[in-house]
Amino acid sequence: MAKVIIVYESVFGNTKMVAESIIEGMRQVSGIEATLGKPKEVDLKQLIGYDAILVGSPNHMGGATRGIRKFIDKLAKINLEGKLAAVFDTYAGGEFEKAVKKMEKQIGEKVPALKLAAPGLSIKVEGMRGPIAEGELPKCKEFGVKIANQLKG
Repeated sequence: MAKVIIVYESVFGNTKMVAESIIEGMRQVSGIEATLGKPKEVDLKQLIGYDAILVGSPNHMGGATRGIRKFIDKLAKINLEGKLAAVFDTYAGGEFEKAVKKMEKQIGEKVPALKLAAPGLSIKVEGMRGPIAEGELPKCKEFGVKIANQLKG
């Protein structure tokens, strides 16, 4: 059984909805156990037991939230050799992939042992509070299936 944890922050509930949709996609692949967590709730020592760590954040002033940035920094303190990672964000307006790109760069610099399983996922929301734009949630499920299949392969 491959274990995945999705660590996210969500201000208006949109990023949480994306995380839940990614898990729905993962559960379409047999042999995947997926869990949700918030940065302050996750015990770093327990992360060693996971095969993949996904990190999600709303786009906050062109990057991830402070809580997510701190969480990624903390990942450098544990041995994550051989583990997969992926990131996702929610954005409004022209902020497509801004937080995703910064999270990928931060992981690459701070936690080079983590291998990115897929390019980051950026999901559009209508206005700052949402809702998630039409047609975006299926992309989340596809993202989950893609990563789950990598874990199985």
